[in-house]
Amino acid sequence: MLAGRIKAARLAADLTQEALAERAGVSYGTLKRFETKGAASLEVVVRLAFALRLEGGFEGLFAMPKFASMDEVVSAPTTHHRRRGRGK
Repeated sequence: MLAGRIKAARLAADLTQEALAERAGVSYGTLKRFETKGAASLEVVVRLAFALRLEGGFEGLFAMPKFASMDEVVSAPTTHHRRRGRGK
């Protein structure tokens, strides 16, 4: 769970919840809720990751597929194409 990883990183950095919240620019209550319930906005998660110097973990999240040849590109599965809704 992501909240558990953030908490473990906070503890490894020897930071209190108050200190991390201040460093990340989020409220103490927001951090506490995230660590206990796992509920937070993407902005909060990113702020916490940067405050703990864990931003490198986001690099692979939206990585584009790498192809070695044009044959791989052509044979790669395509995504579903959007269609216009039918008129009434």
